[in-house]
Amino acid sequence: MRARFSAMHHHHRHHGDDEKHSHTHGAVDPSIATTSRGIWAIKWSFVGLAITAVLQAAVFVVSGSVALLADTIHNVGDALTAVPLWIAFLFARRVPTRRFGYGFGRVEDLAGAVIVLVILSSAIVAAYQSIDRLLNPRDIELVWAVAAAGAIGFIGNEAVALFRIRVGREINSAALVADGYHARTDGLASLAVVAGAIAIWAGFPIADPIAGLGISVLIAKIVYDSAKTVFGRMLDGVDPEVLDNLEHEALHVQGVQAITRSRARWIGHRLHAEVHLTASKDLSLKQAHELEKRVSHELAHAIPYLGEAVIHVDPADQAGAANDRTSAHEHDGLPLHNH
Repeated sequence: MRARFSAMHHHHRHHGDDEKHSHTHGAVDPSIATTSRGIWAIKWSFVGLAITAVLQAAVFVVSGSVALLADTIHNVGDALTAVPLWIAFLFARRVPTRRFGYGFGRVEDLAGAVIVLVILSSAIVAAYQSIDRLLNPRDIELVWAVAAAGAIGFIGNEAVALFRIRVGREINSAALVADGYHARTDGLASLAVVAGAIAIWAGFPIADPIAGLGISVLIAKIVYDSAKTVFGRMLDGVDPEVLDNLEHEALHVQGVQAITRSRARWIGHRLHAEVHLTASKDLSLKQAHELEKRVSHELAHAIPYLGEAVIHVDPADQAGAANDRTSAHEHDGLPLHNH
C-alpha cells in the first residue's frame, strides 16, 4: 500500500502550448493574445506621444523659444522608453528553450526596472530645476507659447498614461503600467510649466518653482508605487488575492478535498502557479492524473492570465509538505538529512 501511495505523488504540467491537454476558444493562445495587445498599446501610445511632440514643435517654430525646443526634445527622449518594453514583448513571444525553460517573460521585468529608473531621474531633474528657479529667478519670454506647449504636453501625455495603464492592467503587465505612470510624470512636468507660466503672467513668479517642487513630490510618490510593484514582481512577490482566487477555483473541482499549499510567481505578465492538493487515498494513479488535468483545465478557464500550473496530488492520509520528503538517512559521507 505504501508503494501505491507514493506513486500518487505525481506532477502534471499544464501549459497553453501543451497540445495533448489544452484547447483554445477561438484561434489565439491567451499568452500570444495578451502579448499582442501589449505591443498594440505600445505602438498607439508611441503615436500619441509623437503627435504631442509634433504639436509642441509647431509651437516652437511659431514662437522660436529655445526652452520649448529643449522640452520637446525631452519628451521625444522619454517616448523612447517604450522601446525596451516593445523588445520585452517581442521576447515574450519566443518559445521556451531547454536553457530558458520558463520562457523570456523576465525581460519584461527588466524593462519595468529601466522605466522605474527613468521615472526616478525625472523626479530628480524636476526637483533640481525647481530649486534652481527658486534660487535664481528668471523671466519667461513668450508666456503664451510656454503655456500652450505645456498644455499640449499635459493633455497628450495624460491621454497616453490612461491608455497604457488601462491596457497594462487588462493584461497584468506591471511594466506597461509603470510606463503609463512614466507618461503621467511627463504630463505632470508639463502641467508645472503651465502653472509657472500662469503664475508669472499673474505677477506671482515665486509660485512657479513652488508648483515645480509640488510636482516633484507627486513624481516621487509615483516612483515609490511603481518600484514597489515592479521590484516586488522581480522578487517573486504575488498579491494574496491572486493566491486566494487560485485556491478558490481549485477547491471547486470535484474530487479535491483540500489545498495544503499554493504558491505563484509572475514571469512578465503571465502567472506560473503550483498547487498542492489532497484527494481520496483510494484513487488510482490514472484517476489522480485525471483529477490533475481537471484542476489545470478549470484554472486555465477561470484565470485568463495563468501561464502554467503545476498540480501536485497527495492522498488524504499523507497530505502536506512533510510527506513529500524522504525519511532521514545518510549517504556520500553527508550528515543525517532528508530531502
